[in-house]
Amino acid sequence: MDLTSGPIAKTLIIFALPTLASNVLQTLSGSVNSIWVGQFLGESALAATANANIIMFLMFATFFGFGMAATVLIGQAIGRGDIDAARRASGGVIGLSLIFSVAIAVVGWFASDAILRWLETPVEAFTLAHDYLRVTFIAVPASMLMVTLMMASRGAGDAVTPLRFMILSVVLDIVFNPVLILGLGPFPQMGIAGSAMATALAGTISLAAMIGWFYAKDHVLRLRGRELAYLYPTWGELRFIFGKGVPMGAQMLVLSGAGLVMVGLVNREGLVTAAAYGATLQLWNYVQMPALAVGAAVSAMVAQNIGAHRWDRVSAITNSGIAINLIMTGALIVLLLLFDRPALGLFLGTESPAIDVARHIQLIATWTFLPFGTTIVLIGTLRANGSVVPPLIILFLSMFPIRLGIYHFAYPALGGDAIWWSFPLSSLTSLAMAWAWYARGTWRRPQPLAG
Repeated sequence: MDLTSGPIAKTLIIFALPTLASNVLQTLSGSVNSIWVGQFLGESALAATANANIIMFLMFATFFGFGMAATVLIGQAIGRGDIDAARRASGGVIGLSLIFSVAIAVVGWFASDAILRWLETPVEAFTLAHDYLRVTFIAVPASMLMVTLMMASRGAGDAVTPLRFMILSVVLDIVFNPVLILGLGPFPQMGIAGSAMATALAGTISLAAMIGWFYAKDHVLRLRGRELAYLYPTWGELRFIFGKGVPMGAQMLVLSGAGLVMVGLVNREGLVTAAAYGATLQLWNYVQMPALAVGAAVSAMVAQNIGAHRWDRVSAITNSGIAINLIMTGALIVLLLLFDRPALGLFLGTESPAIDVARHIQLIATWTFLPFGTTIVLIGTLRANGSVVPPLIILFLSMFPIRLGIYHFAYPALGGDAIWWSFPLSSLTSLAMAWAWYARGTWRRPQPLAG
């Protein structure tokens, strides 16, 4: 898509929807796979996959920032019509992804036991987690390359191609899971390793298909002939990708770290509250998806317009992103609050005492995703011009000293409700800080790109 001309709101919606659909599909795939493992192999196997998935999330969160930094280079290059620069940036991050992922796979294979012991994986789940994690590490290169290609494609203005191959990957993963877990037909019975192998096969097949599609359709980012040398990133590209990517990856780690801290605080409130919060998180995963998709779309669109020197459109893109997010997220919040009891019953059972606790949590805290989503859109605009350290500082302050401070000082008066109130109040604070930095305008200064 040409993101530098035409109606802004319409273009942004059309560009964001495939990313939103990809996020929904990926989450649904994880949920379905958890159902397969839980139903066929039991609670210990489910706990084993949860422990392994935490490790994988941290690995991908670390590389996420590098991919986002590359999309800034790609988006600005596409915006100014420099296809060769876009291919150089794409090749550089793909080459970096190959090196990074192979190193992770090798180290992870040999260090899996030590990692699981460090996580204090329950004894009952240790052997299962070991089997699952080792196969998962083997699949890391294909998975990381797939994610890298998808991010690069979106940076170039193509959000549909990633959706096509996300659909393929999800369908294959869901089908392969029971086949390889149980050993249906000519396939061997692999147990929990079969679940990891199903994901690995689905990712590898989808990656091969996506690469084939890039060349068959002569995609703007495909590399041929001398362009294959772009897979060796230059020092200029590495400086930019690492300099901007490390803070972006750290943003993901801050969010996940804050989530772990909140789980610890919730666990202090007892089993019923912990169960209620667990079910609530499952629903919140879907509520936050519009913000993440719109934020990514705004970032790519702003980057292309900066590259095209269309600064006159940047504020309008940001404002449209905020409005679209508020409408989409607001609609989901209303639906969730109207149908919260049956939705929570899917996870807790209709007679669970945790349902009333979860509904109480929803009423207090679910609206936090309105200011949270607005902050994500503003951060998407900032990072499109390489301003990545201020958002990291803002997220850190709001997630830790501010959120934990609210909890600490409010707990004597509110008890456990202090946890739930800390969510929207800290989100409002992060929005105020992000808006102040955005309005200040210093982020609009030209940033040194890779040369």
